[in-house]
Amino acid sequence: MKLIADLERGLAEREAAGLLRVRRSVASPQGARVTVDGRRLVNFASNDYLGLANHPQVIAAARDGAERWGAGAGASHLVCGHTAAHAALEAELAAWAGPCAGAQALTFGSGYLANLAILTALAGRGDAIFADRLNHACLNDGALLSRADFVRYPHGDLAHLRLRLEASSAKRKLIATDAVFSMDGDLAPLPGLLALADEFDAWLVVDDAHGFGVLGAGRGSVAHFGLASERIVCMGTLGKAAGVAGAFVAAHPMVIATLVQTARTYVFTTAAPPLLSEALLASLALIRDDCARRDRLAALIARFRERMRDQPWKLLPSTTPIQPLVVGANADALALSAALWQRGFWVPAIRPPTVPAGTARLRITLSAAHAAPDVDALAAALAELAPATARAGER
Repeated sequence: MKLIADLERGLAEREAAGLLRVRRSVASPQGARVTVDGRRLVNFASNDYLGLANHPQVIAAARDGAERWGAGAGASHLVCGHTAAHAALEAELAAWAGPCAGAQALTFGSGYLANLAILTALAGRGDAIFADRLNHACLNDGALLSRADFVRYPHGDLAHLRLRLEASSAKRKLIATDAVFSMDGDLAPLPGLLALADEFDAWLVVDDAHGFGVLGAGRGSVAHFGLASERIVCMGTLGKAAGVAGAFVAAHPMVIATLVQTARTYVFTTAAPPLLSEALLASLALIRDDCARRDRLAALIARFRERMRDQPWKLLPSTTPIQPLVVGANADALALSAALWQRGFWVPAIRPPTVPAGTARLRITLSAAHAAPDVDALAAALAELAPATARAGER
């Protein structure tokens, strides 16, 4: 059948270009070491930055939550699926990560759903969304679905963004940015972005998927920069540093009320199981009270960067748990990832379209669950592989 043949041809082309993605089956809980496809590996692939995904207190809270609430919510939040557990989690998140006085929070099933909700609720035809060129796909998709003018500015370029804002005649403006860029590990210039949002009366939407729990003493990137504003709309995910699942939006109460009334990805979807809210309340308590995890993570990041100083690849300038090692060609990144796999390390190769062509990389993610010898061993394996890789590149 031609329809199937077209799909087969497309997949073959992806494979020939080194772009075919492959799922692997993990047979153990998340942690510094995982069992995957029958192998026991040191895990440098996970976003479990604080090592909470398998924490006993979080597991116990989930177990108790299942005993109290059952397995599912049963319906959407606006029908009968909004429980006291959801409400308690939203109150805690608003108090912990709210970007302004009196902020409220709203939980979602994923960060993707949350960002679609924000952008489609706060912008529409006749408006304009200004987005960093390296934003996550969900911010781009939300901008497209909003039907607003979609203006992308060069990564972190405040001067270019100013020019685009000045030239816009949109009735409402919205600036959208990752806080920590997921494939580069660097931070957005949030103070400068907020200054422009103030000057041009724009919303500032901050996707803090990779900053929440890690930066700002755990409160996130907005707190890291000491910012507060009623025009900031902060989205944080709960399946990375928080170790569970879902996402939240924290913002001025009128923003939250608008999302409840108009955000299709909130109104028309079943609420997350309340047992997850109970697990997240336990996780949030650990994020708030266990500063040693963030201290250990920071020390591991510094240790890894020190040990990578003389490697031939470009280690991007990141102070976050995301440590990208730019290799270049797709095939070379895949080969390096495979060589590390054979040596007992799980480090994924990231290729276009996730990153620009010619910048395929290893996305090395560190966790408080790692120990110093894990970091040293990975650096030593990369040092061992470097000469062979360099010679291959020269050919």
